[in-house]
Amino acid sequence: MDRAQKEKVVDELGQIFESSGVVVVAQYTGLTVAEMQALRARMRDAGGAVRVAKNKLAKIALEGKPCESISGLLTGMTVLAYSEDPVAAAKVVEAYAKENQKLVIIGGAMGGTALDAAGVSAVAKMPSREELIAQIVSCIGAPASNIAGAIGAPASNIAGILKTLEEREAA
Repeated sequence: MDRAQKEKVVDELGQIFESSGVVVVAQYTGLTVAEMQALRARMRDAGGAVRVAKNKLAKIALEGKPCESISGLLTGMTVLAYSEDPVAAAKVVEAYAKENQKLVIIGGAMGGTALDAAGVSAVAKMPSREELIAQIVSCIGAPASNIAGAIGAPASNIAGILKTLEEREAA
């Protein structure tokens, strides 16, 4: 790899570190190509990506970025999993690591906050952005439906009373 290629990789990694909601660092010693492709496919489906890069180039790209604190984690055979959604990459890597013991989560970063392996696990247990939006919408919609039910209830009660009175008169 010549100098121009290295500079291009550093630029790409720098953009990844700037734009990602979460970056997970894991060691992948012993993973086969098929297993790595399966991880990449899962991450792609979740809206994230997986990147293997030279640790030295990744450390250079981390300089001055919010997640600079993860540079100490970049030793050995490391893979970077990242996504714009602050939870997606952590969920996918956590699930894959449970299935495949060769992938070991070292840590990561969520914005400027460094995470250890337990921190990544905690992030993976959080609801995703879509789940949070659904919860908020249901919380906002619940009072409105309660109000509509309360407004409609007296009218249905009056209709029931009138029907009962009408039946009595007919009998």
